Amino acid sequence: MATIGVTNDFIHENVFWLPWRQRSAHYHFGSHDSVIPYKSAALCAIRGLPEALKLVCGAGALGEAKFVIQKDAEFDVTYNDTVKSDNQTIYAFNHTISRNKTEGVRVTVDVMQQHLESPILFVIRQKQAVMSFQVPLILRGLYQRKYPYKHVGRTLCQPPTRAASETQYFFVDVSTLSSQETNFQLRVSRVESFTLQTDKKFSFTASPSQPQFFKYVFPDGVDTVIVKVNSDVNFPCSVMSVQDIQCPVYDLDNNVAFIGMYQTMTKKGAITVQRKDFPSNSFYVVVVVKTEDEACGGPLRFYPLQPDELIDAGNRTKDLDVVVSPAINSEKYVIGMLFCLGIFLSFYVLTLLVACVENKRMKRREMFPIPPDTSPAETASLLGKNSDGKTPASPYEYGSFADNGSTLSSEAITDSATSTDNNYGYLERSLDSVARSRQESLSSVEEDDYDTLEDIDSDKNIVRTKKYLCVSDLARKDKRILSKKYQIYFWNIATIAVFYALPVIQLVITYQTVVNVTGNQDICYYNFLCAHPLGALSAFNNILSNLGYVMLGLLFLLIVLKRDVTHNRALLRNDLNALECGIPKHFGVYYAMGTALMMEGLLSACYHVCPNYTNFQFDTSFMYMIAGLCMLKLYQKRHPDINASAYTAYACLAAVIFFSVLGVVFGRGNMVFWIVFSVIHILATLLLSTQLYYMGRWRLDAGIMRRIVYVIYTDCIRQCSGPMYIDRMVLLVMGNIVNWSLAAYGLIERPNDFASYLLAIAICNLLLYFAFYIIMKLRSGERIKCLPVVCILFTAVVWGFALYFFFQGLSTWQKTPAESREHNRDCILLSFFDDHDIWHFLSSIAMFGSFLVLLTMDDDLDTVQRDKIYVF
Repeated sequence: MATIGVTNDFIHENVFWLPWRQRSAHYHFGSHDSVIPYKSAALCAIRGLPEALKLVCGAGALGEAKFVIQKDAEFDVTYNDTVKSDNQTIYAFNHTISRNKTEGVRVTVDVMQQHLESPILFVIRQKQAVMSFQVPLILRGLYQRKYPYKHVGRTLCQPPTRAASETQYFFVDVSTLSSQETNFQLRVSRVESFTLQTDKKFSFTASPSQPQFFKYVFPDGVDTVIVKVNSDVNFPCSVMSVQDIQCPVYDLDNNVAFIGMYQTMTKKGAITVQRKDFPSNSFYVVVVVKTEDEACGGPLRFYPLQPDELIDAGNRTKDLDVVVSPAINSEKYVIGMLFCLGIFLSFYVLTLLVACVENKRMKRREMFPIPPDTSPAETASLLGKNSDGKTPASPYEYGSFADNGSTLSSEAITDSATSTDNNYGYLERSLDSVARSRQESLSSVEEDDYDTLEDIDSDKNIVRTKKYLCVSDLARKDKRILSKKYQIYFWNIATIAVFYALPVIQLVITYQTVVNVTGNQDICYYNFLCAHPLGALSAFNNILSNLGYVMLGLLFLLIVLKRDVTHNRALLRNDLNALECGIPKHFGVYYAMGTALMMEGLLSACYHVCPNYTNFQFDTSFMYMIAGLCMLKLYQKRHPDINASAYTAYACLAAVIFFSVLGVVFGRGNMVFWIVFSVIHILATLLLSTQLYYMGRWRLDAGIMRRIVYVIYTDCIRQCSGPMYIDRMVLLVMGNIVNWSLAAYGLIERPNDFASYLLAIAICNLLLYFAFYIIMKLRSGERIKCLPVVCILFTAVVWGFALYFFFQGLSTWQKTPAESREHNRDCILLSFFDDHDIWHFLSSIAMFGSFLVLLTMDDDLDTVQRDKIYVF
């Protein structure tokens, strides 16, 4: 319908001065004319009337007569009346408004008849606004469902006034196209507590056809408030909105998302509002009950049998309460930031003190050097030698795991080890030749140069299949080559971090921009009861709490760098302990771990800019990296020659992240996906177990099945013999039990949070391997120094508290945004940080402690020769 440009002031100045009789006379309208919401015949007598209205007036001369009746009406009086197509009723109201007090006005309409030929149209004309609605009010749901409402209540928008006190008029026009008389009830009343008071709860009732909105004015000295709306029941689903003071107010299900900020809610809803976003220093709080519950995770109604069939919505009335409270001030922001910095800077101070003490001990050791293994008693005790001075075939020969004779005899093993020492053992080199060889160019030596000779390859088959291995057996490759190999871990992860982080940052900035522009707070899964904005960021506290990962990751890199420099200096001094003793020092994976921890902090902060299911992989990708690198480092400690290359490791981690994305997108309730993933999981576990058990000395080719059948026949059917490598078999059996159980759990339960499920698999395998390593270290007669013990105990306690806060679950993108808000809780630390922020604090500390454990737990072997350190 075309809009005719006539202002309210024009009508009031040129129409309402006409005598009452002239305004209520019989006027003629054509049956196809547009409806003019004023006294049309009176308009035709106005000088200077726009041409569009003159045309309408002329066309109406041929139609039937229509009565227009105006009545003076009062507040809080119920008017029972009838209306039909040949009459129109206008109710005139007036009320006094003041500049310092806002009074709400509410119009309530009821239609008494069950079946109507045509709806009744109500048009409410104010000084600066017009509202219109029909009764029955038809609200649409999904798939064109239509829900009629015969009881309608609307609150009028209150235009501002500049005068101290002013009397304003508004008119309610009632009309219909029905040829039959239709009964209706009309009541106009003042709204009590229309203006909300700070920290005072106000209760009210709303329904889809009876939305509610209230006004709030910022008090002096308050720049940020949090609006909380609560209900005792989940359904019906509702929407809370914060809108600027302007007319019209969008308070229906089909238009509430047009302006302002809004979010769906079941029991809880909260929006943080800043004064800077509302120039009038005030805003409306709008609460709308939706026609359907699907947006809040509720059931969806049946499809209508006919496209235009009206569906009875039933009782969708909801009792709610609203309270507006001041949010934290700038002082709390400063305290929160200083607290966060203070916690992690204290670790720098503590590390500096420990480094000073360690330097003093190092200087004292340099003044009084102790050659390795000077005490025969200690050596014998460590190695478990016999009374004749010979080393037994097994380091556990006198322990609980004695050789049962089903495998190679101890004499054969000793002979093999002796022959191997002449062939593949540690070559005797003078310290001068060692120093000269270390000064050669790294580019002149490649790792493949060592493995091309067939005799060396056959020698590897001999040595790596020995029943009991020492570190010297698996540390034969040139240190420079291995150092270069493991430095690639760092450079690769640094490259991955740059290429991964840049688009992530760009994407989350776009997310935050969309949230700020559209006002749709269902896009991001915040803890809205403790989401403190800063600038364009909606939840600054969740971002700030990730600072620990970055600072402690940097601190770990500095610690590793200090150890690396110290080790290199020892090599330059031709220190025998650095050259020939202890676990081989390769720091490339440590550098990669520190970088991964820093990137975890950065990407977790990016995720918390707008947390949702589409970007949860940002928060978990480098967690997979950290878990994988820790397992690789544990394995590398005693298997430096055969550890995976950086390219292989990162390719496997990329496959894990690929499955993580597939699981998030397609895994929810998809049985086919879970079957495929479980099969791949089990096959990968079997292949890795075989690789670890045989130290890589096996081939996956066409003859693999024939060899498997032959081994089963010879070792299980022809004669029942136990496994040759008992310790490795124990670890791998436990690992297979854990992984098969996790695969079965995933296949049966099919959890919605696939990314967390995948992370749980990685963490369980890491913990299992770490526990096995500690147990075997102690069983081998090795000891753990004081610093690693303190780190282990401290890290275990911190991990326990961290997991407690992690499982509090303040939000979850596995559910709808409204259901997620049911888990929201208030801040618990300094009125600034919530449970998840504390998880960030504690988990970053726990990861840092775990890294220190990996770095220091074999320090007791620094003076033990490598041919006396056992591999497990």
